[in-house]
Amino acid sequence: MEERSLRITGTDRNFFGKLSIKLSAMLIPTKVGINSMLISMKRTSVMKAFENSSKEDQNNDSEEQEKKFENSYTAYLEALDKYVLDSIYKKVKNGSATEFEKNALSKYYEVTSLKENEYMEYKYRKQKYLLDLDYESVKTSGKEKLRKRYIGFYINKMDSIYKAILKNYSIKLANSSNVYDSSKEWIYTKIFYTLEDYIQNILSIKIQNDIDNKKDLKEDFERYENYAIGKLDSRDNIEKNKVVLGISRKLFTHSLPLVVAEQCYEKLLKDTRSLVQDTKIATKRERVYTTLINLIEDYNAKLLSTKVYWDEPSKRDAFKAFWDKYKTISKLKDANPKEYKKQKEILFLRRDLKCVENTPIDYSQIIKYYKRKLVDYGAIKEMQNKCKTLSGKFIKARSNEIECLN
Repeated sequence: MEERSLRITGTDRNFFGKLSIKLSAMLIPTKVGINSMLISMKRTSVMKAFENSSKEDQNNDSEEQEKKFENSYTAYLEALDKYVLDSIYKKVKNGSATEFEKNALSKYYEVTSLKENEYMEYKYRKQKYLLDLDYESVKTSGKEKLRKRYIGFYINKMDSIYKAILKNYSIKLANSSNVYDSSKEWIYTKIFYTLEDYIQNILSIKIQNDIDNKKDLKEDFERYENYAIGKLDSRDNIEKNKVVLGISRKLFTHSLPLVVAEQCYEKLLKDTRSLVQDTKIATKRERVYTTLINLIEDYNAKLLSTKVYWDEPSKRDAFKAFWDKYKTISKLKDANPKEYKKQKEILFLRRDLKCVENTPIDYSQIIKYYKRKLVDYGAIKEMQNKCKTLSGKFIKARSNEIECLN
């Protein structure tokens, strides 16, 4: 009736339009009630099927139990999808929706917009969206026993969904080498966003409920939480992404393989170098420089030191020589912290100097900055920019001019 009245009048301001709104408002509670009851039934069914498929004492019926679980999971998602379309959509349309329902519908459209061009991402993000929607409903229901039972199923499915999303991004980067590809900037952004989303919404639940024994990640999670509050500047965002990437090496080693993680580190290094060059205030530049040194250490210690296969033997040999020096310097950490810091920075600056000198990006300013640091540390000597002519005079180069000195 509602759709027909809209076709006849084209407006909601006349008698038929007002009547359709009133009728819809009367029917919406019934729709909500029916859908909620259906969702509750399907939720109970999928939790039971999940628990049966997860039992360790299964014998020959494990495949059958898994199939039952997948069928009940599909029916559960369909019920949730129907709830969005039948109930939330009509409540928003008729102006009776809450802010939560308005946001839920907005997110639904955001997810479905991926269907045409990014079907694989749409497939997994829609599942994630529907599960998140029902998890919020379970949390606000006040039924603690239901929430605890639901968490096991929810975490299991979310783990597989996030892994599938990250694997999809990894495939998109597969055509690149292990070098950062600026043409795929949006993929790196999505990877960091997805990792952060997982840490906020899934890892936090695992730590709070001691699921999968994630105590070893508690310290990393607490470091991440330091960046989860307040407004972050460019340096803070880089620091946060560094922590996020470090956590990913413990959680997503298969769905986000080393070659992709390497490109993500290269992306962070590029951003940090650019920030060092662009920062004009000396004190702020020094803070960004400290971030860069820490990032170089993370990149080498947490990633390259675990790398087995190298495309070029010369790069492998160069890293091995660097790593041997790093381990030697590390012995000074407790005995002489000041000398350790100095020698470590010199080692990192020399290594990164070789990297930036062999890239097409204009790093002329940071090269000067690195060399000035090395001069200050006494690692290299500053050549005097003057020479003696045949006439016995000294000349000094200054920009494009020559200044004669007596």
